[in-house]
Amino acid sequence: MNEVNTEKKRILSVENLTVEYLSNKEVVRAVNDVSFSLNYGETIGLVGETGAGKTTIARSIMGILPVPPARVKAGQIYLDGTELLSLPEEEFQKIRGKRISMIFQDPMTALNPIMRVGKQISEVIQTHEGVSVSDADERAKEVLKMVGISSDRFREYPHQFSGGMKQRVVIAIALACEPDLLIADEPTTALDVTIQAQVLDMISELQHKRNSAMILITHDFGVVAKSCDKVGVVYGGQIVEFGTKAQIFKNPLHPYTQGLFDAIPQLTTDLDRLKPIFGAPPDPTNMPSGCFFAARCPYAEQACRANQIPAYQDGEGHICRCLKYGSMNQTGEQMSGGNHGKLD
Repeated sequence: MNEVNTEKKRILSVENLTVEYLSNKEVVRAVNDVSFSLNYGETIGLVGETGAGKTTIARSIMGILPVPPARVKAGQIYLDGTELLSLPEEEFQKIRGKRISMIFQDPMTALNPIMRVGKQISEVIQTHEGVSVSDADERAKEVLKMVGISSDRFREYPHQFSGGMKQRVVIAIALACEPDLLIADEPTTALDVTIQAQVLDMISELQHKRNSAMILITHDFGVVAKSCDKVGVVYGGQIVEFGTKAQIFKNPLHPYTQGLFDAIPQLTTDLDRLKPIFGAPPDPTNMPSGCFFAARCPYAEQACRANQIPAYQDGEGHICRCLKYGSMNQTGEQMSGGNHGKLD
């Protein structure tokens, strides 16, 4: 078993990550200069529309990008100071599944349909812990019970489980070797509301026991409010805003972040219609030269369309890629978006 790390130190650093896909002689710019860091015991939520690049960021960290057509054009990823992208695959395999693990979005495709669920868990344990088959099976039964599944279902196949139970099996596989970093790619999307809450509580409890870090990919700001410490808002393969949960919910700065909150029903406001974000995300094969959100932004000016927007940061670590915020921040003012959410 891995030792519990109780220090408040950095586990992950992603620096200037840029990922492209080559498709029919076109270049798909999936991730564009993404940087963030994460400490032990923290959870960061990555939110944004479908196709924003969230899963590609996760797969880059896991080292499971489909190569080809994917390629990491630039950037570094450090796990406890070890640069992952330059590791030989043989060395990466020792980390993947043991120190870094991933809960995949769709359990139907994540599980092997012709392999018993217990063996899919014990295989991970045997590979990384070097224990006997019988010991790995016993550990797998313990992990199943940990996620709320009776050990007498060890020999059953995926088709014998409901959707929520399949997702619990996927979580069990991810947690089997007690990883230091857990990546959860929309782990509750396929579940009904009552099961969603149970799964999130279970992941949080197991995470706190190990003081492990987590990257949570989701579309749901309710899930973010419940589970995350920090939030990265992803648009066009960029993190356009990054901050603590309180900073993002109480003072969203980027027009895209404000638009996401405006599209959420508010119990305190009586509206006939919600306010949508008009337009569509940019074509990743033909990204604009300026701000990626400019075509949909109500505040966009000519300067926004001219050049790439730098990431402005205030003294409290709140980061925003917006010229309007940048100019105001330089004079010590804040571009307030208002309080858009209740934090528990």
